[in-house]
Amino acid sequence: MAEGLKLEEISAADFFYRNRSLAGFDNPVRATYTIVRELVENSLDAVELSGKSPKVTVVMREERGASEEGLPWYRIKVADNGVGMSPEEIPLAFGRVFVSSKYKLIQSRGTFGLGGTMALLYGQITTNMPFKITSAKEGEPAHEFTMMIDIRKNEPIVLERRIVKRASRRSFTVVESTFEGSYQRAKRKIVEYLQQTAIVVPYVSIAFLDPEGYFYLFPKSTDRMPPRPKEALFHPKGVDLELLQRLLSSTRTRTIESFLITHFQRVGKKTANELLKIAKLDPDKKPLELTKEEIRALYEALRSYKDFLPPDPSVLSPLGEDLLESGIRKELQPEFIKAVQRPPSVYEAHPFIVETAIAYGGMIRPTGDIQLYRYANKIPLLYDVSSDVSYQVIKRMDWSIYGIKNPEEDPIAFFVHIVSTKVPFKTVGKEFIANVPEVAREIELGLRECARELRLFLGRKRKKEMLLKRYELFKMYYELISLVLEEILGKRPPVEKLVEKVRGTGEEDEQ
Repeated sequence: MAEGLKLEEISAADFFYRNRSLAGFDNPVRATYTIVRELVENSLDAVELSGKSPKVTVVMREERGASEEGLPWYRIKVADNGVGMSPEEIPLAFGRVFVSSKYKLIQSRGTFGLGGTMALLYGQITTNMPFKITSAKEGEPAHEFTMMIDIRKNEPIVLERRIVKRASRRSFTVVESTFEGSYQRAKRKIVEYLQQTAIVVPYVSIAFLDPEGYFYLFPKSTDRMPPRPKEALFHPKGVDLELLQRLLSSTRTRTIESFLITHFQRVGKKTANELLKIAKLDPDKKPLELTKEEIRALYEALRSYKDFLPPDPSVLSPLGEDLLESGIRKELQPEFIKAVQRPPSVYEAHPFIVETAIAYGGMIRPTGDIQLYRYANKIPLLYDVSSDVSYQVIKRMDWSIYGIKNPEEDPIAFFVHIVSTKVPFKTVGKEFIANVPEVAREIELGLRECARELRLFLGRKRKKEMLLKRYELFKMYYELISLVLEEILGKRPPVEKLVEKVRGTGEEDEQ
């Protein structure tokens, strides 16, 4: 170490204060969008846990106009009728970075336990204003906390707390924060995000009152909700040495054989004994008595064993073809829609399911770009579309064999949704999915299945258009001929039956 160079330790909050771009707070425009997104996603997680008819309300108003001193300040208020929190949970959940209920092997919107707290921290950094959390569990009084975050210590600072009198005894949470941003430039992305969220969570009603006074309502189109995801055990193929040591040090099992069966999915007695044979360990040995050499031998056995069953996909919660089509139909009203759910697959020992859909016509208009709606664990992904695996798959497919001349110039929209216990995001900002071969293959197969149905639809549609043109042409000629004959013969021959026959022939052909 260079002479005079002092080492410094910083807290998790301090790290993200210094590196906020890692979490999507690059600039005021991106930060405005990210704050809305993170707080809405927190609310969606809460309402899906409640099992009630979910509602999320977002209200933004300008707190201070732009001036020479800086950008405008906005006050955002996000309310949901989710499960609510106890007064003991509130400071911990919102006053510390990297405190979350999502550090389990489970499909969830959040990955790092960072977004919601960072949204509040960003407001504090840019305005030095506290944020306010009001929440109640079902049947319990509501508690209101006015708080800030001690960035250096990564600790909550409770400025004021009180019980809200005459508040409803139903569960809810309201989060309020003031931040410096740029709504005008972020508006398009925010509205797009809410609309895309309404597609992928068609069972949630979302209302948004923006700082310009515009009110956006995205009502639910169904009461049916997909099953909730389940917490999964680790698959032995996805375990590293550190995780193995943590599990061994905290297990309550009495033998190493029962440890393997209890803590890993798809490991039974037969597989456990084969692993222990490879590691040359006694099945009855106590887990806490393993030496470092024995732990490494067990780890090497887990890595080298080839006959593990694939991860259990039943822990995942895909949307389902009907719900995906319902959300798309509600927001885009297409002429044609087809959704497909692919069978479960695996990458890096994590199960995943890809859902795809293609919508055509209706309110979908050509834009000159590929209209791609991307989702990961029910989160819309709006940035860096050209870097996403879905975009790359669509670009390399030959769409002419499905009756599409150019996906950028036809009224066609693509939808790709991946659910997994580990979505292969390329960045902490969770904006695009890496080009993992297993994922790319499932996306392509799903889109091709949708496209085959689209080809049949377009074939019928174009044939119908051709027959209609033929009918109009014959009708025009028959009527013209009848007029000429009427002048010659003094009597107009009846052509209606002939015209109807042409129409009838066309309808039979169509059938």
